[in-house]
Amino acid sequence: MKPAAATRFRRHLALAGAALIFSGCTMMPRYTRPAAPVAAQYPGVAATNQAVAAELAWTDFFADERLKKLVALALANNRDMRVAILNVEESRAEYRVTRSASLPTVDGSGSFTRSRISGATAGLAGAGIGPGASIQNQWSASLGTTAYELDFWGRVRSLNQQALEKYFATDEARRSEQISLVASVATEYFTWRETEQLLELSRQTLQAVRESYDLNEAMFNAGASSALDLREAEGQVQTARISVTTYERQKAQAENYLTLLVGQPLPADLPAARPFTDANLLMEIPAGLPSELLEQRPDILEAEHTLKAANANIGAARAAFFPTISLTASIGSSSSQLSQLFAAGTGVWSFSPQITVPIFTAGQNLADLDAATVSKRIEVANYEKAIQTAFREVADALVGVGSYGEQINEEAALVNAQQNRYDLATARYRQGDDTYLNALTAQQDLFSAQQGLIQAQYNKLASQISLYQALGGGWRQTQPANQ
Repeated sequence: MKPAAATRFRRHLALAGAALIFSGCTMMPRYTRPAAPVAAQYPGVAATNQAVAAELAWTDFFADERLKKLVALALANNRDMRVAILNVEESRAEYRVTRSASLPTVDGSGSFTRSRISGATAGLAGAGIGPGASIQNQWSASLGTTAYELDFWGRVRSLNQQALEKYFATDEARRSEQISLVASVATEYFTWRETEQLLELSRQTLQAVRESYDLNEAMFNAGASSALDLREAEGQVQTARISVTTYERQKAQAENYLTLLVGQPLPADLPAARPFTDANLLMEIPAGLPSELLEQRPDILEAEHTLKAANANIGAARAAFFPTISLTASIGSSSSQLSQLFAAGTGVWSFSPQITVPIFTAGQNLADLDAATVSKRIEVANYEKAIQTAFREVADALVGVGSYGEQINEEAALVNAQQNRYDLATARYRQGDDTYLNALTAQQDLFSAQQGLIQAQYNKLASQISLYQALGGGWRQTQPANQ
């Protein structure tokens, strides 16, 4: 390539680079986070540091080693979790594709052409010199970029920012999926444990009513009891058997659902479970302030990143009203002989800027801008709804934890009272001082009270898990998930 030509080409490239550097403006609106449409603090709760809850690892929140093992297996094998992780990888790749438009693509090419020119054409081209045909070779090699857009108005940068925010939103969705999975496994695990407790209670009750039936049968045969008492005792046995069958079915169904969440059959070597009545199965956590949810809940952060993506899309829609400037350039060498391809005087180059000005689009650009603006308003509403939903979930969980704690004490007192009543009614019946109906009613009320205590214990555990999830906890762990 001649020195002068090379100098001119370098000058053109320098101008293009300068244009690229100074095309840093963007027409995206300045983003301002919408105000949180909720109260400053949760009803009936004093302000505390919520960061403890959101940063608390699930391995520290759960005390039951069997539950920890199941959660770790679920994080490794659950298919919804795998899809969420793959969605993040896909979104990351899409962002890289969009980001690549910010820089010019440089392609290298080489070609060889061998052609035959007829004698008539050769004679015409040579002003009548030589009537014979000729064979010509042409070698070429070049580097160049095609239709690279100079982003004066920030259209490409806006699209790049939009893709980045979508990637961030997908990553927050993955974190939200993990939090939901951890909470679902824990809740279903305690559902499984609850049905075990209810099944054991039903079996104990069945054993008790069988003994009562045997006693009534013996008394009936001895003429000391009526047929009505015997039939009532028989009905109580059948009712207890139905309860056993019901809880056996519920236990199996809970185990099946837990297997689905874990993503594999439950191992036979699971650690021993802690007692269902253990008061330290879960760690107590503070509630904090609603404003802290904005930085801790992944679903709120996902909604905010989606809102930012919609905001960036407005910048791209605005830039469409302005001219588009693109560059096509190449530099290389061309020769009829391969050995002379890069020799002096064989250099070639081309530089072709192009400007496209929108003159008439039948309202398409304006419609795109209107759609982008409305889309942002929709995402603002979605973001505000996510905050309100989170506020309600935390408030509900707080009410549940507090009220079920009190209810457990009340249910325990009721069980104690019904147990004393049942013991007294049974003793009076065996002594002949009372009817069997009173003993039967006392036994039914005792069974109902014992069921209520177990259900209240489960509901408190479920509320604690819901509170942990609602505060954004469950995405951290202090040990590898495969342990």
